[in-house]
Amino acid sequence: MAVQAVDIKTPEGTLDARLYHPDGEGQWPAVLLVTDAMGIRPAFEAMANRLVAAGYVVLLPNVYYREGRAPLPGLTEGSFEDEAFRKRIFGLISSLTPERIKTDAAAQLDFLAAQPQVKGSRVGVVGYCMGGAIAVRVMADFPERIVAAASYHGGRLATDEPSSPHLLASKLKGEVYFGHADQDFFMPAEAIARLEAALKSAGVKHQSELYVGARHGFAVEGTPVYDKDASERHWQTLLALFGRTLKG
Repeated sequence: MAVQAVDIKTPEGTLDARLYHPDGEGQWPAVLLVTDAMGIRPAFEAMANRLVAAGYVVLLPNVYYREGRAPLPGLTEGSFEDEAFRKRIFGLISSLTPERIKTDAAAQLDFLAAQPQVKGSRVGVVGYCMGGAIAVRVMADFPERIVAAASYHGGRLATDEPSSPHLLASKLKGEVYFGHADQDFFMPAEAIARLEAALKSAGVKHQSELYVGARHGFAVEGTPVYDKDASERHWQTLLALFGRTLKG
């Protein structure tokens, strides 16, 4: 496998990212890998490598590039038990407005399209926690490019806010997978039901599953809530989705 640090120009600055691809000559389908709220760290680098091993080119962007290059100081070592850390995290999440997400995704997709290792124009996106909502928004913003999107323990996917991701259902043209934790303050049962109703009403091709016994963050190794069995199930569903849509 090969990995390189890359800089991607956006209208608002320079987005630092990491590009992963299999060794040797060839072309492979591309995947955007969107982190959770704590950003790029070894757990997500390992995820990128696992996707590469399955035959994909992976772009792992620093979603907080406006605040500095990854990793941001203190972001990966903090604890949600600390009020100051929580305030900082939620402030960073709030900074990722729908407009900024679209701007950044456009730059990332154009970057991938220019890479000689990337095969075809179809791209997949997967996001974790806050990244789940980002994955949905990116598919809605670029329906002609994003053919598969996956969200694992995605938070706040169906709220009363006018910008809630579930309101974008009619714009989702590809296949979507949602892996919900059943112990998730950020996505309770009523929110899951609201999301499911929106997806069905819009005729979105999707699968929505509840990971019984899993907590918010279950798929990310190295966290207190990591669940090995649930995480392996997430890998099975993710690779099946990308296999159908990007390789099929």
